[in-house]
Amino acid sequence: MATLLKWMVPWEFSWVFLAIFLSTCVLYVRGSRRLSVSFSRKLVFWIGMAIIYLSLQTYLDYYAEHEFFMHRIQQLLLHHLAPLLIVTSYPASVLRAGLPLAWRLRMLRPLQRSWPWRLISGVILNPVVATLLFVTFVLIWLIPSLQTLAMLDWRIYRFMNWTMLISGFAYWSLVLDHRPHPPGRMTAGLRVLSPAVTMTPQILAGAIVTFSKADLYPIFEICGRAFTFNVLTGQLIGGVITWVPAALIESIGGLMALRQWLRLSRNGRLPRRPLRQPTVRKSAAAASSAE
Repeated sequence: MATLLKWMVPWEFSWVFLAIFLSTCVLYVRGSRRLSVSFSRKLVFWIGMAIIYLSLQTYLDYYAEHEFFMHRIQQLLLHHLAPLLIVTSYPASVLRAGLPLAWRLRMLRPLQRSWPWRLISGVILNPVVATLLFVTFVLIWLIPSLQTLAMLDWRIYRFMNWTMLISGFAYWSLVLDHRPHPPGRMTAGLRVLSPAVTMTPQILAGAIVTFSKADLYPIFEICGRAFTFNVLTGQLIGGVITWVPAALIESIGGLMALRQWLRLSRNGRLPRRPLRQPTVRKSAAAASSAE
């Protein structure tokens, strides 16, 4: 019992995270009572939420701060897996239904119509910006000097985790959008292609870390490593995690986007381009009309 309690006690407690997490949970519970939500959607949502909580508010965070490969596992969960699972459950309508009607009319609707909200959402959910941020935040926090700063300053460390989580949600919400384009921001074909593009630089970065013969992240030695095995072995494992599981999750995301594309096509919801008449036929028609 003491061991379990040790794992569940946060390594670095955050009131901000706890308030956001509990508010989201309450809204989802209220919304799922008002809307018909399948068991599979609920299960995927709660698994994703549990992963976020375990990554940030349990003793697992201690190991993420004291061992490179554990840090890469944490970032993989926050950036790839948890957002993918939660977005797959399509929780937006459920969370909205969880708000009291008066709040939706007096607060949520005016907020969504305000120019700051439209500006921020327009930038973050722009396909080009979201894709670049998704890749950039993986690569930038692999730079040894920035990794050192994040491990030495708790504010930078939390900023790093939030950037990974938010960029993951923004990107997967575009790729796994079940609507046609428009109103979806990405075309169906681009949703399938995008994960193949974003995984390429991550695979390259993971390979560089994996095959490096030097200790790229000595900050974990300064902080005190959580495990006693060889430094380069831990770095190799971290590089492989950045390389293989991340690419696998993105491949699964691409397959899910392909499934959505086929569903939209089967239901006739994809926009159809008007057929163009061949130039020869147009010329013949023009000639006959002239006669």
